[in-house]
Amino acid sequence: MSSMEIDFKEYQLRCHLRGHEDDVRGICVCGSEGIATSSRDRTVRFWSLDSSDKRKYVSSKILLGHSSFVGPLAWISPDEEFPEGGIVSGGMDTMVFVWDLRTGEKVQSLKGHQLQVTGVLLDNGDIVSSSVDCTLRRWRNGQPVESWEAHKSAIQAVIKLPSGELVSGSTDTTLKLWRGKTCVHTFVGHTDTVRGLAVMPGLGVLSASHDGSIRLWAQSGEVLMEMVGHTSIVYSVDSHISGLIVSGSEDHFAKIWKDGVCVQSLEHPGCVWDAKFLENGEIVTACSDGVLRIWTVDRGNIADPVELEAYASELSQYKLSRKTVGGLKLEDLPGLEALQIPGTSDGQTKIVREGDNGVAYTWNMREQIWDKIGEVVDGPDDSMKRSVLDGVQYDYVFDVDIGDGEPIRKLPCNRSDNPYDTADKWLLKENLPLSYRQQIVEFILQNTGQKDFTIDPTFCDPYTGSSAYVPGQPSYASGISAKPTFKHIPKRGMLVFDAAQFDGILKKISEFNNTLLADLVPLVDFISGFRFILSSLTSSFLYNGSIYILVKEKKDLSLTELEIARLSAIIKILKDTSHYHSSSFADVDIVLLLKLLKSWPLAMIFPVIDIVRMIVLHPGGASILLRHVEVNDVLMEMIKKVTTDPALPANLLTSIRAITNIFKDSCYYGWLQKNRSEILDAFSFCLASPNKNLQLAYSTLILNYAVLLTEKKDEEGQSHVLSAALEIAEQENLEVDSRFRALVAIGSLMLEGLVKKIAMDLEVENIAKAAKASKEAKIAEIGADIELLTKQR
Repeated sequence: MSSMEIDFKEYQLRCHLRGHEDDVRGICVCGSEGIATSSRDRTVRFWSLDSSDKRKYVSSKILLGHSSFVGPLAWISPDEEFPEGGIVSGGMDTMVFVWDLRTGEKVQSLKGHQLQVTGVLLDNGDIVSSSVDCTLRRWRNGQPVESWEAHKSAIQAVIKLPSGELVSGSTDTTLKLWRGKTCVHTFVGHTDTVRGLAVMPGLGVLSASHDGSIRLWAQSGEVLMEMVGHTSIVYSVDSHISGLIVSGSEDHFAKIWKDGVCVQSLEHPGCVWDAKFLENGEIVTACSDGVLRIWTVDRGNIADPVELEAYASELSQYKLSRKTVGGLKLEDLPGLEALQIPGTSDGQTKIVREGDNGVAYTWNMREQIWDKIGEVVDGPDDSMKRSVLDGVQYDYVFDVDIGDGEPIRKLPCNRSDNPYDTADKWLLKENLPLSYRQQIVEFILQNTGQKDFTIDPTFCDPYTGSSAYVPGQPSYASGISAKPTFKHIPKRGMLVFDAAQFDGILKKISEFNNTLLADLVPLVDFISGFRFILSSLTSSFLYNGSIYILVKEKKDLSLTELEIARLSAIIKILKDTSHYHSSSFADVDIVLLLKLLKSWPLAMIFPVIDIVRMIVLHPGGASILLRHVEVNDVLMEMIKKVTTDPALPANLLTSIRAITNIFKDSCYYGWLQKNRSEILDAFSFCLASPNKNLQLAYSTLILNYAVLLTEKKDEEGQSHVLSAALEIAEQENLEVDSRFRALVAIGSLMLEGLVKKIAMDLEVENIAKAAKASKEAKIAEIGADIELLTKQR
């Protein structure tokens, strides 16, 4: 059946494609060759038709290389360079990769974006990518050609029109039409983030938005059609030459549209991240349950009855697991058999499950029977856990700090309540001055999302005689602070690694020095650091489990007795922490350490870096080191040296801890801000290390940067740190403290920083939800903190 002959018929499930271990995020239709998919599990998979069953697909290639979840994909048609085609992928790790499908290998790594890559496309042999960093970038033959700031907020998608222009969609709610680097038109109309884009052949551009709508635009910017039907964020949209449109949403449905009308809704057991048409009109959907599904109108391709029944059962179980009645999970309610047990008092109530509903009964003591009251239903937002105060459920319970040593008061309120009535009743109950009323009302409006609440300008306060308070105008009441309670955010102050085994450090330096005196250098360091020709060596032999090589030049690098004594004196000062305020270092002390960092073999410098780690915690030592950094940036030299292949774990651990400790001294804040991008990029691979100490050090560095950049109101830096922290927080199998510190960084940046909107666009709600479900108490607590932040407006 050709695509031109397609008329609308009901779509039915054709098959499931299982293999991804986490959410399937993106779909790329690769002509007639197959389907490529991306996932939160960090992989790209290529699916081909199953030769044994033409209704099904099999995973024929798994592309490994991204260090975080993968999103947008683009197809490279077969040519001389890619005989079997290629794939372009973009990820949360800020990278764009090009893959050769014949070998399954990565052939290009395009590094340049500062934050998550959200879109990739091919443009006459070039690759164009979009990112949360607000830029569009063009790449040619693996090299950057140009980049420009296309929007003032995160870019969420980019497509190419048949006429050659590009269209970008952004968190700023607009679409922009680009001819080269020139914006020729801005499309205004959506009221929230533009998340997905697609070409509608012969008509214009389709956009999907967080405002729940899909729009069809002419290239002139005129809205030709608006499609409303989803009940949550719309993540993706695609069109077919037949005129059909498909969209995927957070509401768990892929919806099919014809002439602006929704003609069918395909329900899923999870969020639908992406939906695409195959050339023959079939639909592919990507779901948060990790499964790809293909839907067809061809009766010969429909799944067999067993698979259809299994899917219907899966949907039923999923809905059952999510349904709550009276704040209780339906699946946790007892069945009708619970009514066989007599009540204990007249009027006692019991809720039981009857089919897919919860039904309330009350015990009739006189008749000794359970009387049916009726079906129990939840409020409009049954996904939000309600708070309880004094045995009563409320939408919100806020902590209010009166100050002056007074205890914290609890302020309960419901979204449906009038905020003025709530404030009045609460102030009277707590016996507080009614002059606080304006601040309480303002707080309730801001933190319950009632931004559209209409204030009556004729209102006269019966207690004070004043007119209605308008949020946003100055409030003169003082002495009261109402705020939600967060357990772990915001983070104040810096974390440092201040424990050291000084005797062990000195012993290791002495051991290495003796090795140098004996002209013995580890082979691995010799080869990586100097690359002399082996024929020039005099001899080599095995000692203490390592191969050593005799090199005359190394003897000159050894320490003199005076220098060893000087190091002992440095250690003695560092040990005596109680006198840091009065002890001091000489400039020659720091010069000696820097000399060793520069000249000693790579495998021998980690104990020297460890001394530097402690030096920066000493006010006098930190000041002298900073003077050297300002003349010749020895710290960046150290970072580059230890992160160059082969990167040795001991060097990485001591150096990342040293940089983390620098945050203790505010004199380094300028240096830390200036070099933030290079520092974080250099240490980013530490997250993938199996070394738990290294993971913790990296997470601590990220947390300290979050605190610093929030204080400095550095939005670009906050965005970079947020991206890195989200990448850490996604690793659910990470050591608890490492994940916890990353989550605290995220919460702090969202609460007091400038990047809450970016965090929401990067699906921080999912990370909060996963953390809140953790068995580790502090992970669950910080998850709850972040979840509360996401619900505030």
